[in-house]
Amino acid sequence: MTLLTVEGLEARHGLLHAVRGVSLALAEGEKLALVGANGAGKTTLLRALAGAHPAAAGTVRFDGADVTALPAHRRVALGLALVPEGRRLFPEMTVVENLLVAGRHRRPGPWTVDTVLDAFPLLRPLRHRRAANLSGGEQQATAIGRALMTNPRLLLLDEVSLGLSPAVVKILYEALALIRKDGVTLVFVEQDVRRALAFSDHLVCLHKGTVRLAGPSQSHALDEVRRAYFG
Repeated sequence: MTLLTVEGLEARHGLLHAVRGVSLALAEGEKLALVGANGAGKTTLLRALAGAHPAAAGTVRFDGADVTALPAHRRVALGLALVPEGRRLFPEMTVVENLLVAGRHRRPGPWTVDTVLDAFPLLRPLRHRRAANLSGGEQQATAIGRALMTNPRLLLLDEVSLGLSPAVVKILYEALALIRKDGVTLVFVEQDVRRALAFSDHLVCLHKGTVRLAGPSQSHALDEVRRAYFG
């Protein structure tokens, strides 16, 4: 079943045309990687899908319903959640408090504080530590956990591994594999092209806001994606 359909989506930052006519479709349970150089439009595209940035044109359909004009909180209620670039946690709140803030508006489903801590065991001994005192990897795990607390059907993750050590990235992707097994559909931005190809079912490469390359991940060679990546 197709869960997400995007047709001719455009988004702007003032006069800057950040996303230009992007179209894609994703079935429930699949993993889509978004790759592209800095300024390619990846973050704006995710924010437009989440309702955090207005669409200038085109449509976004979620589970068959047109959500293009819906605000972000209405999309969360339908099962669409965003892990933003920079994590944007409440720094003075603890790990558990950050999770509970999102849990106040949760949909019915399996994700609770306990199941999030099971998925990210590195957070369990830190659950009462303020977010400001966490490492980058611990903050990213908390941000993903906060989104999971809404019990999403579609999870949008911006810059999963940016600035993190290889050991922490491995932990995060192991957790994402478990999340995927629970049926959550994933759209994620990843700078590491090799990792993006290995973890995803489908790949979209953006260049200056347009789709330069798209299709099943296993159908694209690494060099082909890198050429599209840099335009």
